[in-house]
Amino acid sequence: MIVLVTGVSSSPGFKTALEMRKEFTVIGTYNDHPVSIEGVEVVKADLTKEPGGLVDNYRPDVIIHIAGIGNVDLCEEDPGLCYRVNTVATRELLRAGYRVGAALYYLSTDYVFDGNRGLYTEDDIPRPINYYGMTKLMGEEAARALGAGIVRVAWIYGVGPGRVNFGKTVVDKLSRGEVVTAIVDQYSSPTLNTIIGMAFLRLVKSRFTGVIHVVGPRMSRYEFARAIARYFGFNEDLIKPIKLSDVNYRAPRPRDSSLSNVKAVELLGLPLNDINYALELFKRDLGR
Repeated sequence: MIVLVTGVSSSPGFKTALEMRKEFTVIGTYNDHPVSIEGVEVVKADLTKEPGGLVDNYRPDVIIHIAGIGNVDLCEEDPGLCYRVNTVATRELLRAGYRVGAALYYLSTDYVFDGNRGLYTEDDIPRPINYYGMTKLMGEEAARALGAGIVRVAWIYGVGPGRVNFGKTVVDKLSRGEVVTAIVDQYSSPTLNTIIGMAFLRLVKSRFTGVIHVVGPRMSRYEFARAIARYFGFNEDLIKPIKLSDVNYRAPRPRDSSLSNVKAVELLGLPLNDINYALELFKRDLGR
């Protein structure tokens, strides 16, 4: 079986390709940042330009669409680019996959919610408060119309290529004895990239369709940073609390976009609420 994974130069895309290659033939795509993955054919592809050609060439049995713009502030600054990448390219790629009969999966985000209460379930109505969340929601709607599996994640961290992530930054700074500032009044569900890859493998094998929240437990960034410090044996006193209002974000952030993972825990059999389980995998990936 051929599995096409887009965005393997991103942290979750990279880890998903690593997991999928264990059982399937994997084709991975990147755009701006080349990456090499042993056992995976990696190709350059600009998905905003005729993604149907890519699908027609490889005729994948499964498409896992992870590529996109995840920089929330960039989306606010350049909404046109964000819309083309996160919404239009998603729609056209999944349409092409639908035409060749591929099973479809789409990586989405907690930022489709407004953050007014937290622990959102898969049945709650999305209401994004920034342009990034809006474009991902429109991508979800295209995916839903084509019968895709929609996998929402949050605050991705871990080892791999792609943008700097908070979890890795905390480890790097604390290991050097540097101070880490962390927000105390914003909550979500930190999710390890390795677990995302593991989840996709299980979802593909079960032919899952619908919406599912593959996330860790509800935490603030401050709580998450302290959990990392405790597990790795770093000095927790180096973690200094700040408020969301202290950070000069261009795009508004939801106060509590944490997601309920009850459905995922039952379906996948993974201990998603055990932060130490995730941190054990994280530590292994770091080679510590």
